[in-house]
Amino acid sequence: MPKTIESNVLNVTAADPRATYLAHKDEIRAAIEGVLDRGRYILGDEVRQFECEFARYIGVRECVAVASGTDALQLALRACEIGPGDRVLTVSNTAVATVAAIHLVGATPVLADVDARTFTLDLECAENAIRHPHGQRIRAVIPVHLYGHPCAMDAMTALAARYDLRIIEDCAQAHGAAFGGRRVGSFGHLGAFSFYPTKNLGAFGDGGAVVTNDPQLATKLRLLRQYGWSERYISIIPGMNTRLDELQAAILRVNLRYLEHANARRRAIASEYDEALATSAVQIPVVLPEAFHVYHQYVIRSEDRENLRIYLQRRGVGTAVLYPVPIHCQQGYRDIIETGPGGLRETERASREILCLPVHPGLTNAQVGLIKSLVAAWTPQTVR
Repeated sequence: MPKTIESNVLNVTAADPRATYLAHKDEIRAAIEGVLDRGRYILGDEVRQFECEFARYIGVRECVAVASGTDALQLALRACEIGPGDRVLTVSNTAVATVAAIHLVGATPVLADVDARTFTLDLECAENAIRHPHGQRIRAVIPVHLYGHPCAMDAMTALAARYDLRIIEDCAQAHGAAFGGRRVGSFGHLGAFSFYPTKNLGAFGDGGAVVTNDPQLATKLRLLRQYGWSERYISIIPGMNTRLDELQAAILRVNLRYLEHANARRRAIASEYDEALATSAVQIPVVLPEAFHVYHQYVIRSEDRENLRIYLQRRGVGTAVLYPVPIHCQQGYRDIIETGPGGLRETERASREILCLPVHPGLTNAQVGLIKSLVAAWTPQTVR
C-alpha cells in the first residue's frame, strides 16, 4: 500500500448529525429561542409552516407532521383502513420500522426480494407474491426508497393499479430523491418520512411526516394524530398521540432551507467515490437512468466485507452495515411475517456483502480523498 495512505489515520464517523448543527448554528439557535419565547410548544405555527413548506418541497398538497417515521407509516396504514386480516407487501432489507408499523396496525407483513442492483423492491418478485394464493389479501404495498435511491415508481404505480393496491412510500432515507423528475413521496396514495437526526433532513430528536395529494386522507391523518379529536377533548374516531413538537419543527424549517445544498454535497462525494472505485475490488452503487439518488448512504459490496470493514476501522474510517440481519431472520419478527414465493436470496446475499462508506455533508475534501484512496488500495488479500 502507498506510504502516504498508510501514514494517514483518520477519525471519520459513518454519520455526523452534529455537523448540521455547527453549519447553521446561529439560525438554529434563533429558531429555538423564538419557540421558547412564544410559549406555544405543541402543534403551533412552526409545525403548520413546516407542513406547508415540506409539502411544497415534495410537490404535494398536504403534509401532516408526526412524532416519528414509524408513526408516519403506522398512521398511513390506519388512514387506509388496513388492519387485522390484511396483508401488506414490502421488503426485508429495510429498517425494522417498516415491518414494525405493519405489525402495529395488526396486519401481516409479506416480504418480497430486492433488486440485486438497487436493493429496492424487485417488482417481478412483488407480482409473484401478489399472485400467490395468499396474495389475495394483500391490500397495500410499501416500496422503500432505500439508501437514497428511489424505487422504479413508474412500474410500481402500474403494478399497484393492476391489483388495486394502496401505495405507501417509505421515504425515510430519501428526502429529495426523485424518479423521472418527480420527488418521492408524491407517487403513492401516501408517503412517509422520518426526520431522525442522521437523515438527509434531520431534526435534533425524533420526528416524521406523512404527505399526500388526497385531502380526505390528510383530514383523517390529522384526526388520528391526536386522539381522533375533531375539537379539543372530543374524539370522533379512535386515535393516538403522535405530534411533532414546535422545537423540532423550527429546527426542521432551518434545515429544509439547506437540504438541496446538503444533497448536492452528498452527490459530489458519491461522484468522487464512483470515479476512484470504478476499477477497485469493491462493487459501487448502481443508479437507474431515471433515478435521482441523494445518497443517504453510499453502499459498496464485497464478499470479503468484514475484512474491508476492519481494515477501514483500524485506519480511522467508520462504516455501517445497513442491514446486517434481514428482518425475516430476526427473532422478534420471523414468526409473524410471510415471504413471497422464490425466497429472499438477494436480500440475504446483500446482508453479507454491503458496507456503507461515510458520505455525509460534514466530510472535508481531504477526508473524502483519503477514504477513497484507502478503499481503492484495498484488495481481499490486504492485511487488515
